[in-house]
Amino acid sequence: MRLYLARGTISIAVAIALEEAGLDYAPELVDFSSAAQTRPAYLAINPKGRVPSLITPDGVLTETGAILEYIAALAPEAQLIPKPAFEAAKMREVMYFIASTLHVNHAHKMRGHRWADQEASFADMRAKVPQTMRAACAYLEVEAMRGPFVLGERVSLADAYLFVACTWLAGDEVDVTGFPKLYAFMAAMEGRASVRAVRARGWL
Repeated sequence: MRLYLARGTISIAVAIALEEAGLDYAPELVDFSSAAQTRPAYLAINPKGRVPSLITPDGVLTETGAILEYIAALAPEAQLIPKPAFEAAKMREVMYFIASTLHVNHAHKMRGHRWADQEASFADMRAKVPQTMRAACAYLEVEAMRGPFVLGERVSLADAYLFVACTWLAGDEVDVTGFPKLYAFMAAMEGRASVRAVRARGWL
């Protein structure tokens, strides 16, 4: 499989999950600094012009959540999705919150053009980001964290997703030490071989 990813983006969650699953993959960095994601060569792979994209034997997959689910299905022995239906739903509850709220809040800092056209609007969006990111962290701190990892003692797909999103917090003017459970979670994830592997490649 070939994974198209970009440094510091949510696509790194897919790389972490692949490492956790023990699956082979060939990484292909997409250079956002040169807008490579907007060029015909990449748009032929992912017309949305975003990362991640995963080339599989059956075709191309896009969207972080969908790719994470695919990885878990390929490597059931890694137990990245819990078997009890309620636990699996709680995992997805966190993942969908990241996708619909935390990631969107963060994107308002540098991708205001998705929602408005006036520069004054962009500035207002950027100014709001620390507040909305803190609010999202407060929710996760109280409602999502059930142990060192999202679901307790075992790592799941939600942990790869949340970890990468939390690496954005300092840049969004959020001090993660103000959220003890999230701070401990970040430390626990930093100790994982999967995270060490992506850090060694300079992807975070």
